[in-house]
Amino acid sequence: MDPSRRRRRARRLWTAVAAALALPFAMLSTSTTPAQAAGVQCNVDYKTNDWGSGFTADLTLTNRGTDAINGWTLTYSYAGNQKLSNGWNGSWAQSGQRITVTNASYNGTIAAGAAVSTGAQFTYSGANAAPASFSVNGTACVGAHQPPVTVLTSPTAGAVYTQGDAVPLAATAAAADNATITKIEFYDDTTLLGTDTSAPYALSASGLSVGSHSLVAKAYDSLGASASSTPVGVTVASGPAVVASSNQLAVQQGKTGTYSLKLSTQPSANVTVTTARTTGNTGLTVTGGASLTFTPSNWNTAQNVTITANASGTGAATFESTAAGHAKASVTATEIPGAKTYDARFLDLYGKITNPANGYFSPEGIPYHSVETLIVEAPDQGHETTSEAYSYLLWLQAMYGKITGDWTKFNGAWDIMEKYMIPTHADQPTNSFYNASKPATYAPEMDTPNEYPAKLDSGVSVGTDPIAGELKSAYGTDDVYGMHWLQDVDNTYGYGNAPGKCEAGPADTGPSYINTFQRGAQESVWETVPQPTCDAFKYGGRNGYLDLFTGDSSYAKQWKFTDAPDADARAVQAAYWADLWAKQQGKGGEVSTTVGKAAKMGDYLRYAMYDKYFKKVGNCTGPSSCPAGTGKDASHYLLSWYYAWGGATDTSAGWAWRIGSSHTHGGYQNPLAAYALSNSADLKPKSANGQADWAKSLGRQLEFYRWLQSSEGAIAGGATNSWAGRYATPPAGTSTFYGMYYDQQPVYHDPPSNQWFGFQAWSMERVAEYYQQTGNASAKAVLDKWVDWALSKTTINPDGTFRIPSTLQWSGQPDTWNASSPGANTGLHVTVADYTDDVGVAAAYAKTLSYYAAKSGDTEAKTTAKALLDGMWANNQDALGIAVPETRTDYNRFNDSVYVPSGFSGTMPNGDAVNSSSTFASLRSFYKNDPAWSKIQAYLAGGAAPVFTYHRFWAQADIALAMGSYAELLE
Repeated sequence: MDPSRRRRRARRLWTAVAAALALPFAMLSTSTTPAQAAGVQCNVDYKTNDWGSGFTADLTLTNRGTDAINGWTLTYSYAGNQKLSNGWNGSWAQSGQRITVTNASYNGTIAAGAAVSTGAQFTYSGANAAPASFSVNGTACVGAHQPPVTVLTSPTAGAVYTQGDAVPLAATAAAADNATITKIEFYDDTTLLGTDTSAPYALSASGLSVGSHSLVAKAYDSLGASASSTPVGVTVASGPAVVASSNQLAVQQGKTGTYSLKLSTQPSANVTVTTARTTGNTGLTVTGGASLTFTPSNWNTAQNVTITANASGTGAATFESTAAGHAKASVTATEIPGAKTYDARFLDLYGKITNPANGYFSPEGIPYHSVETLIVEAPDQGHETTSEAYSYLLWLQAMYGKITGDWTKFNGAWDIMEKYMIPTHADQPTNSFYNASKPATYAPEMDTPNEYPAKLDSGVSVGTDPIAGELKSAYGTDDVYGMHWLQDVDNTYGYGNAPGKCEAGPADTGPSYINTFQRGAQESVWETVPQPTCDAFKYGGRNGYLDLFTGDSSYAKQWKFTDAPDADARAVQAAYWADLWAKQQGKGGEVSTTVGKAAKMGDYLRYAMYDKYFKKVGNCTGPSSCPAGTGKDASHYLLSWYYAWGGATDTSAGWAWRIGSSHTHGGYQNPLAAYALSNSADLKPKSANGQADWAKSLGRQLEFYRWLQSSEGAIAGGATNSWAGRYATPPAGTSTFYGMYYDQQPVYHDPPSNQWFGFQAWSMERVAEYYQQTGNASAKAVLDKWVDWALSKTTINPDGTFRIPSTLQWSGQPDTWNASSPGANTGLHVTVADYTDDVGVAAAYAKTLSYYAAKSGDTEAKTTAKALLDGMWANNQDALGIAVPETRTDYNRFNDSVYVPSGFSGTMPNGDAVNSSSTFASLRSFYKNDPAWSKIQAYLAGGAAPVFTYHRFWAQADIALAMGSYAELLE
């Protein structure tokens, strides 16, 4: 993504151990199922992106047989003069009109029911007809039956209705391949509202509750295929209301802007709606539609309000439209300089993201991972959320404050995060029992989930925690101030682990803390067992879920949390910009309290700098031979994959533990946050050594990038102080960084943690921000090489569509680090396996290029950033934001087995069995009620890989931020 994450372990009586692993949230979890062998049965889906003189072709080859395809050659022919330029995910060749594609080394095996994708770019003139047929290994393939196209035509997005009034639902659908539409189902999120079996397809929904609703139409055809529409968000008000077409309006200096008003329900007599500015920028005034009359016959016909900006003002103003007996409508208009097109784009997308009807937020104001519920990445359901999403909300609201001058939303975002995602004292009640000289009990990480539970081993020495005392002294508490990483926002699983509660149960409403990953680097999201953070043995087996992970003689009820350091660092990063931008406006005092809390979060974030068991960093080759640390010698000064803490629930006989992490990933580093915490007076940590630690971390992170930079320019995986998660001996000749061993895929292997280009864009964006702020020569040297490589792998098509790297493959290793004479890493190489049009990653990449170009003056970086932003704006907008379709071949893993030891038997809160027969889907039976589930059913039964258009919160925020950054830096 990708953004997929992992964490934690178990313990008993008074000791503790935690080993958590986390995937990047945005990262797609992909893998194939076990292979077989024999004849070929196949189909090929062929799609193009055509700009008149050239096109890209994307082909998905699906194995429809019962045996694996081991090695494949795909052939087809064009009827015109199409000429091959280059290809990916296979070896492409052309002879006349005939095209031949042979598998690459990494995708030659296609398991039964699985699929691979390949693609190429062509030039042409004249006609560009699709190929008539395809063959694989000499056998003709059939085309896949295409699902129906479904559109929810009513209601309109953002409409507001009065409680008790009927919401008119209507849909159209078109079937493919001579099929016919058999029915359309209408859903409110995942709740079925009703079904219509004949055209025109419609439903009157009169029982919707007050609040926001995400409505979906789902069509079925006569061949068994089905497809859902794009969700349409509406709001049901408790009474009659004035309805505005948007909650945000950008008005350029000296110009006008308009928005429209309606009424939510038909009045019995004429209604006069008056609009006036209530607060904010006096340079914005109502110059049209200040008084509008709606009659019983035209109440639902839009009438415009015109806002005019003066020639020199900036900032936001609130305009309220009121009418007797009606709830008011509020619109924030922002005056921007005449040239700031990209600020206007930011506000437009910000309005879509924050419109309650569009479904990005829970009733509490918590950002969901995605609008859509059926999505499996690191969060295994779309209405979970992550600390990553909270950090993006902070950053989004910081940029909003910069453009509008309104800092209440930034402060409010921190308040929401603090209330729901930072554990309260009631959630971590026994920290006072924590013994910094004995932080945790060692347990090894195993290679595969079926090797768990892992035995605790108190005979392995652990080091001392050198920062617990200074943190308590600075803040007067034993509690840890950091975000937990994963939350079940709608309590879909039913644990009811809301802040301050422990296993309140399925009837509880609101957000619930959960965990998933716990069993080594090979455990993908498809192999996880979701559990509550507070395990009171109410669900699961005899000892809750604890004995799935550690082998103990007895267990105590306990709580446990894991922090995702990149998210906390991003929160600090957002606070840095908020502080800077607010001061530029003379409003620094408005954010000072929140910025102080960010400094506190950064102080605790230093736990991510320590080896998991506080062992000495460097040259560890055995759990017993690796010596215990005695202080800062246990710190690698990098941002590791996690830190975690936990303890007993029994406050009278408690114990507590804390761990760092031995695994460091290039994609998690954040030199801008390290710079802020070591150089900004407002972000200086209170602890005795916090500022100095972050200053050392800043230098160490820049060295880390240099050490991991491949010969081509991309940044490789990372390093570990604990090989295989158990201080094993690495292969002979493994290179080192301050004694830590190079790890091509640190932390997780399914999929490899270093293959996602998003990590490159995310991480280099932070380096570019640091470079733009300071001009640091080391940061520039890394960026110069990285940007050249990335630009060489980027294609901007004439119609504005684009291709950027997606999957990376690595070979070799870096030279052992020598700070005084760094090596050239001539043996470390990267290749791009395939390409993507992922808009979220493209936005992060565009931000990197923008910050780099602003400081360096690089013209190609500037023009490419602009082209990426213009391309997605022109080609990928919809009612909810900016998004592109995704073919999810990895969804063949819904039936993957989840390892549960044969002696374990328990249940999930909804009664789903947890035993040796469990699968990913059987532990999540709620998915069968999701309106998109039939796509998965069809795929598992041999149909085409499902296509989804997802609206991830982090991606939409990143796109908006990229627009705002370009406006600030280059427009």
